[in-house]
Amino acid sequence: MDKRRLVVGISGATGIVYGLRVLELARKVGVETHLVVTPAGQQTRAYETDLSAGDLAAMADVVHRPADVGAAIASGSFRTAGMIVAPCSIRTLSAIAQSNGDNLLTRAADVTLKERRRLVLMVRETPLTLGHIRAMAAVTESGGIVMPPVPAFYLRPTSVDEIVQHTAGRALDLLGIDVPDLPRWGE
Repeated sequence: MDKRRLVVGISGATGIVYGLRVLELARKVGVETHLVVTPAGQQTRAYETDLSAGDLAAMADVVHRPADVGAAIASGSFRTAGMIVAPCSIRTLSAIAQSNGDNLLTRAADVTLKERRRLVLMVRETPLTLGHIRAMAAVTESGGIVMPPVPAFYLRPTSVDEIVQHTAGRALDLLGIDVPDLPRWGE
């Protein structure tokens, strides 16, 4: 694979800003992005941003329809650095935990796990039920990484934008994608 590829999933939980920032940072460092947004993710986009569906699509190199379970990202032979779901709803987490590939986002996540690639789920829910925790444990046992977008206050952020930037950058770190100028402890 000449160019690094990243699959980005956006589901219907609040916090679409994390998915947007992952796309921005990946583009900045030259990583090809393949985006899939669930219908609930599009609904959240409309609630939380002024972006149109077209504006969101323009942030990715390739956009896949959630119903297209035959897309390239649904195949293990399509090589990627991994996948980030940002934000990840509990519905999406639960489907991934149960290997339920009923749409392209959950199918691509399942393929990421079966190919032993990194899958990072930025789960957005609080408080958590035992069912949520069990789904997180199942994903973790399958090799996924559950990364709720929890701010790092040791960096003394002065804006929400700084918090989002750092959290999205750390998610990319988990896939071995280096974001220059990302503040790090002790550096």
